Amino acid sequence: MSLLAADIGNSHTFIGLLDGDEVTDHWRVNTDERRTADEWGVLLRGLLAERAGDVDGVAVCATVPSVLHEWREMLERHFGDVPSIVVEPGVKTGIPVLMDNPREVGTDRIVNSLAAATLHGGPAIVVDFGTATTFDVVNAKGQYVGGAISPGIEISLEALGRRGAQLRKVELARPRSVIAKNTVEALQSGMIFGVAAQVEGLVARMIAELGVSTDDVTVISTGHLAALLVDDCSCFTVHSPWLTLQGLRLVFERNS
Repeated sequence: MSLLAADIGNSHTFIGLLDGDEVTDHWRVNTDERRTADEWGVLLRGLLAERAGDVDGVAVCATVPSVLHEWREMLERHFGDVPSIVVEPGVKTGIPVLMDNPREVGTDRIVNSLAAATLHGGPAIVVDFGTATTFDVVNAKGQYVGGAISPGIEISLEALGRRGAQLRKVELARPRSVIAKNTVEALQSGMIFGVAAQVEGLVARMIAELGVSTDDVTVISTGHLAALLVDDCSCFTVHSPWLTLQGLRLVFERNS
């Protein structure tokens, strides 16, 4: 079957077309809260081109309630005859959430953890580089036990550019060296290598808190900014750019 999966994040929406386990096509678009249901419908049909009629199911997770509202209306009006699942409280995921308030955990984080536990087993840590950098931990029993959230790379760089009198916006790219020779590369070094050090430190602390050996933990990088960091973080064992889309497939199958 052909599944349309959508991960609606704060800044970007990731849309993928899956044939079984394989992501056959994928797109990243702005998450515009002003976009209406009909505009989302036109956008999706444009991306899918002639394949819109071949979609057999739709799975969605979202962190932006106003956009999710438009998606619900869009699915009803434009894909009304296609089975759809929106990941929310009450939807079966198969992964226990051991949090003080499970309902406040972002659905994308639950989906990532489900994919990690199913595809790689526990214990596992997922680091998702997006608007925020999120860390999600699955124990050896396949239970979601918590995580951490830190500012994302892009918004950190933007904030520094706005608040630093002598600083400016720069391209988010890997500099030539950690010890920079100019201001542009100094900013890039602080972002890339600084975040890499942060990730390695947090992952190490999480593994220690789990009380397991480092060799027993699968550490997975995902998110559209992960490619910038994956080679500079020694802690990663797997790079899985479509982890959320694969998790949405698993949720859809469990609720079909």
